[in-house]
Amino acid sequence: MSTREAGMAREIITTPQAPRSPLYSQAVKVGAQVFVSGTTGLDVGTGTLPDGIGAQTRQALANCAAILQAGGGGLADVVEVGVLLADPGDFAGMNEEYAQWFPTDPPARYAAKLGAEIPGLLVSIRMTAVLT
Repeated sequence: MSTREAGMAREIITTPQAPRSPLYSQAVKVGAQVFVSGTTGLDVGTGTLPDGIGAQTRQALANCAAILQAGGGGLADVVEVGVLLADPGDFAGMNEEYAQWFPTDPPARYAAKLGAEIPGLLVSIRMTAVLT
C-alpha cells in the first residue's frame, strides 16, 4: 500500500540553507516522520567543501539540522543517522565532531564506506526523525 493509499501525504521539504539537487529531495515528510537525504558538508554560502573530515562533518550536520528545521523538527527528533565515509580511516575524526552534536542519548547510527567517488567529498550524512 502506498502512502497515498494509506491517506498519508508526502511533503517535500526544501531549504536554501542546505545543498540541493534536482535529482533528489532534501527531505520527505510523511506523517510525523522526516527522512533527510544523504547530505554533504558543502557550504552553500561559499559553494565549497571545507577541508578535513571534522569540518565536513560539522557542515554536513549543520546542513541536516537546517533541513530538519525546514520540516518542523530538529536534532532532538532524530532517531537514526547514517554516515557514509569516503575513507573509513576518517571514522575517528568524524566521531570526534559527531559526539559534539549528540553528546547524550544519541540516535541509532550506522557507518559505511561511500560508494561514489566524488573529488573532495569526505562524508555524507542522512537522518530519520520522528516529530513529537
